[in-house]
This record gives sequence, structure tokens and C-alpha cells, in this order.
Amino acid sequence: MHRIIAFDIGDRRVGIAVSDPFNTFALPVSTYHRTKDAAADAAALAAVAAERGVGTIVCGLPLNADGTDSVQTEKVRRFVALLRAATDLPVEFEDERFTTVEAERVLISGGVRREDRKKSVDSIAASYILEGYLNKKARSETMSEEKKLHEHCDCGCEDEAENLVELIDDEGNVHKCLHIGTIEYKGGWYAFFQPEEEAESEEPEITILQIVGEEGEEELIPVEDEKLLDEVFDEFCRVMEEDDDADEAASLDTDYEEGCGCGCKHHDHKNEK
Repeated sequence: MHRIIAFDIGDRRVGIAVSDPFNTFALPVSTYHRTKDAAADAAALAAVAAERGVGTIVCGLPLNADGTDSVQTEKVRRFVALLRAATDLPVEFEDERFTTVEAERVLISGGVRREDRKKSVDSIAASYILEGYLNKKARSETMSEEKKLHEHCDCGCEDEAENLVELIDDEGNVHKCLHIGTIEYKGGWYAFFQPEEEAESEEPEITILQIVGEEGEEELIPVEDEKLLDEVFDEFCRVMEEDDDADEAASLDTDYEEGCGCGCKHHDHKNEK
């Protein structure tokens, strides 16, 4: 699965964000400061995309509040034409209305000083653009998969499309699992998986692995600290409850005798990576 990169294109700066290895969330990266040569800027951004090994470029499209084009919209379209000429990667647009405003709000609420906000507001805005694109893409893929299921299924089932991945343990054994979510906790990122064969089980087990390593070279490792493991799982349950998925969280099984506060339990495959 190739990552996706997003650009928040401005007259002076371009915010940059990339997706995680599973294309489920967006990470602010950096800000590119433009020169007076638009073609050179487009080539530089194309090089950034190539260096990060992404498969798709997403550019924010600044529209008016009513969805019509503005002067800035045409500027971005012209720049994207140069970008498309500088890369072989597909370049797509994503509505960026209110993303910069939201990024400013987050920084202000976080107590970031005005002179420091310029350093990160563009990359954060780019991350919002990418989040919107990823959410839309996930919905589209789910609907497409459900359509395929219904085309070949006569029982009227409502099976959900899941993200199937292969995890390899220390002994080289391959385990097919469903990636059911990724969350951030205390500056770290944690991915959650269920064995494919237990997806329909009433008490499926869950594997929690931490995403570590430099960007583009991440790997999944077990969480050895049991206290941290419990805290991460508690946070996962909380997020699921906020998404009205508490019933699913309550069905997770464990080898431990005690579960988290929401009534669900967890299991850690310590030999998987």
C-alpha cells in the first residue's frame, strides 16, 4: 500500500502532510517556501513526493464558501498543471475550505504563539486536507466492496469491507489479520489487528503493535510494557465508544483476568511483529 502526500498550496508557502503506512490518518510533515519560479516549485514538490515513495498526490483546492471558484482557485489549478507535468504520479484535488482556519484554531487553543504558528499552520492544514481525502477514499472503497459482495451473495448479508494485512512473527509464520484501527497515545502510534479467522467470532482476540522507525521505514513491534499496553487499549476503547462502537469494543477477548473500564478485554501477541 503506497502512502499518499498532500500539499496545501499558497502563494508563499506550501504545507506538506503524508499518510501513515495504512493510509488511515494524516501526519503534518513540513512547509516548503516558494520561490518566484512556479515551475521550479512544482518540480521541487514532485521531488519531495518521489523521495517519500508515495503513490498519489493530493492538492487542496481553495473554493469559496458556496463551492464556487475564486481567484485563488485558478492560481492553484495553474500550479497543479505544472505539478502534473513534473511527475508521473496521479494528482487529485480535495476541497480545502476552512482547513487553514481550523489549523489556526487548533494552534491557538494549544497556546502556540502567533509568531510560531506560521511554522506549522500550513502543514497542519495539509493534514486536514489529507484526512478529508482519506475519509472519502475509505467510504468509497467500503461502498464498492459492499456492492461486490451483494452482487455475488444471495443471502442478503451486510458484510463490511476490511483491511486485510499479513503479520509475520519471530518464527516466520504468516498471520492474516484485519487492521481495525490506529490511534495516537502519548506521542506514539499504535495499530490494532484481529485474526481474519476470528472476525466473525463473538469474542475475537486483538493484537496491539506499535509503529516505530523513521518515516518511510516504519515497522510494527510488540508493546512489551504491560502497563502501557493497558493504557493504550483503554484509549482505544474510549475512541471506539466515542464512535458509537462500544459494542464491538466489549466483545474483545484477552488472556488477562481483568479488562479495561469499558468492559472489553485485550490480548497481546508478543511474538508478532
